[in-house]
Amino acid sequence: MELTIKKDVKVEAKTISIYCKVRDEFCASILDQDGETIFEQEDGYVWSIMPGEHYGDYLILEIDIDTGLVKNWVKPSARQVQELINKSDEE
Repeated sequence: MELTIKKDVKVEAKTISIYCKVRDEFCASILDQDGETIFEQEDGYVWSIMPGEHYGDYLILEIDIDTGLVKNWVKPSARQVQELINKSDEE
């Protein structure tokens, strides 16, 4: 006999997945060791150093619930960050 029942099962939540469309309104800052802003973007495309296939419009983050760390973050090189800042200066 086949029955459909509801059964509570314990699971362990591990990741918060954020997929957000920012519609060319991505805002972010880069701070120095003292918390002072050294670069700021008030609106625009998602930075190229952000993880995921974001196409400039999407913020895609996988956050570990236990540690709060972004699991899909890939540390950008100093060159990549400098190019980001320089590109903004050109616009």
